[in-house]
Amino acid sequence: MSEHKTEISTNNEKKTLLVIIFTIITMIAEIIYGYATNSMALTADGYHMATHALALTLTYVAYILTRHFSNSDLFQNGTEKIGTLTAYTSSLFLGFTGFWIIFEVIERLINPQSIKFDEAILVAIIGLIVNTLCIFIMEGGEHKHHTHDEKEDTDEDYNFKSAYYHILADALTSVLAISALVIGKYFNITYLDSLTGIFGGILIINWAKGLLINTIKILVDVRQ
Repeated sequence: MSEHKTEISTNNEKKTLLVIIFTIITMIAEIIYGYATNSMALTADGYHMATHALALTLTYVAYILTRHFSNSDLFQNGTEKIGTLTAYTSSLFLGFTGFWIIFEVIERLINPQSIKFDEAILVAIIGLIVNTLCIFIMEGGEHKHHTHDEKEDTDEDYNFKSAYYHILADALTSVLAISALVIGKYFNITYLDSLTGIFGGILIINWAKGLLINTIKILVDVRQ
């Protein structure tokens, strides 16, 4: 690995750790308050954030392993694919979580409960603020190094890129949750809260599908 790529990897590793801390704190708050306020949108956002916390942790571990084995002969073709493998693994967890959220939403639709909108909206806004902060932190990371030259495409930090998209997807889910809660509070359209949860679950599944396909192509060396 070149000195430039090593420096990029080190910087991205530090940014990932910082984002993990923010994500886990917000995830815990959203899940607790989501159940306390009976908001499926907020609960779904919390579990969605949990999948990102897992993915970010895998990303961070991949950086540690890549750095640890950078000069080792254990890997025949180097350690470049460790990050891709973590992205593949996180996509499996993402898919499972997406289906689980949809199941929870359907159960809540069958057995509806009252929602404490004020508390739920407050925590959802806090979650969005944290997501936005994490996006700004990761924006400084270098994850777009690929060119149209297939040989140079290996310079892309796919590990960091997958973590970055996790945060972007989570920010979108937070916006949807806030929108559903506000509409539910002021227009008494409470079913939007559950529908937002379903949309969030579908979003996770589709994102997981795309990530799974892309990482498999890299892992088995499919020609692009």
